[in-house]
Amino acid sequence: MEFGDASTTIERYRQALKHILLMLVGMAEMGFGRPLSLVLGEAAVAPRPGRAGKTGRNKPSPPLCLPRHLYRAILLLLRPAESAARRLIIAAAKGIVVVLPPLRPRKLKPKISDTVAAMRRLGLAVSLSREDFARYEAERKAAERRASRPRTLNLPLLDALKYPFRIRRNYVPAHAVPRIRSLDDDAPRIPLPPPPSQNDPINAAKLTLRLDALGQALDDLPGQAQRFARWKARNDAGLARDKAARDAAAAQGKPGPVRFRRFSPLRRGRPPGGRLPRFDPDAPKRKNIREVDEILAHANAMAYYALEPPRRDTS
Repeated sequence: MEFGDASTTIERYRQALKHILLMLVGMAEMGFGRPLSLVLGEAAVAPRPGRAGKTGRNKPSPPLCLPRHLYRAILLLLRPAESAARRLIIAAAKGIVVVLPPLRPRKLKPKISDTVAAMRRLGLAVSLSREDFARYEAERKAAERRASRPRTLNLPLLDALKYPFRIRRNYVPAHAVPRIRSLDDDAPRIPLPPPPSQNDPINAAKLTLRLDALGQALDDLPGQAQRFARWKARNDAGLARDKAARDAAAAQGKPGPVRFRRFSPLRRGRPPGGRLPRFDPDAPKRKNIREVDEILAHANAMAYYALEPPRRDTS
């Protein structure tokens, strides 16, 4: 498939994604009842939500929550919009050449705070010298500064991979568990929890940061393309080093080092959040296909075309 100069198509789809993002921001502002710029400041410093089944010590404040139906409606359009923006970035990065600096081996210095924490978990007394205690205090203060720093998100340049060995278990919701009662008639009957409601408050702090990250990526598409080109150059250099190390080990009859790297930033199969498996302009339009699905399918084809190695001239 040939696209020629894709800059015009990329710009047209960028504007279309910005319109979709404005619609999502309007939906979020309708749920929050205030502008999204005011919510971003609270979401950046909000504590991370706790895991299910834990206590509510990290429970978000009501101003950072959205009703369940509105949260799911925004997420249903946000995921394909993020995937389409990611593929537009990959298409815009075609032809960008990045020169990497020479590789400098890093000297891994273990943190003394990790050693102290491990010894204290074992119930061992810890005695530090003045130099080690100064390092421990510096690491602790640095960790506190990182924790108090406002959270920011960048649009991920890579698709999340599916875990091939994931086992899907069937869980029974709490409102549908079997009623096991005692033979004693005087035993109190404990009511079951109610089923989830469409108006249940859902923590939307991370959703707000994702909306902001998508807007920043669409506003600075050339900068994001440079960012992807740097990642691809580093990844290709790492793959070449790994192959050279395996070849050298195989020449000596030894097993080579194994390191897992991404061969492609895109996930195989249908793009995340999309409903079209491939771009086909001549196919009849189905009822459940949205505008963002068509943008994503075309952007996915453009990204695969941009990732293809340059063809050799055989004439």
